Amino acid sequence: MFKHKSAIVTGSTSGIGLGIARALARNGADVMLNGFGDAQEIEFTRAELERQFGIQVRYSSADMSRPDQVREMVARAHDEFGKVDIVVNNAGIQHVAPIEEFADEKWDAVMAINLSSAFHIIKAVTPGMKARRFGRIINVASAHGLTASPFKSAYVAAKHGLIGLSKTIAVELAEFGVTSNTICPGYVKTPLVEKQIADQARAHGISPEEVVRNVMLSHQARKEFIQVEELAALAVFLASDAAASMTGTALAMDGGWTLH
Repeated sequence: MFKHKSAIVTGSTSGIGLGIARALARNGADVMLNGFGDAQEIEFTRAELERQFGIQVRYSSADMSRPDQVREMVARAHDEFGKVDIVVNNAGIQHVAPIEEFADEKWDAVMAINLSSAFHIIKAVTPGMKARRFGRIINVASAHGLTASPFKSAYVAAKHGLIGLSKTIAVELAEFGVTSNTICPGYVKTPLVEKQIADQARAHGISPEEVVRNVMLSHQARKEFIQVEELAALAVFLASDAAASMTGTALAMDGGWTLH
């Protein structure tokens, strides 16, 4: 499906991002991985994807809070693959605290990685996409881009902003064959969510089990975590020719959470 296409997936050394990168590679795309983690584990993953799917896989350790490093990653992807056809803005961090206790530096970090990094990547890849009259921009927001929860002021603001950015890009680039869509997952059992469970337990003064049952999944009609594979399949569809007329959408895959 994506033979001769190339992709950058941020935050793709684990969790949702790795699941999406794997699905794109399975369908023939060359992939630039990005994220933090153990160097040996990352290299094992990179080599495994390359061997398993017969495509090129590269890795960038670019810090998504640093615009200069974001631009360098995009430039390297162009050098390695010749072009960038698909961008998946997935990198994200979380911090949970009451607003009056929310540290300024935590706000700045969440906004930089969850929102500003997407702006910098999109800005960098847009000229090439416009020139080739093809591009797929997929932004991984959250159900928190559509609704809110207490103690998550920066995260909720950033994810709402990501949807707004995505819609604006969709309008600007539609005539050039470039689409921009947002995926809004409910809770997925990733390392980030594992940390959120612990943070929420401290913030609410309850057990981790109670956080999962009474906080995280309380509003979901389907009382189960979203599977990474489900989100990856949606990303593959949005990147495909079948989704050429879908742009500016915010698609909830949240087990019915935002229905309330």
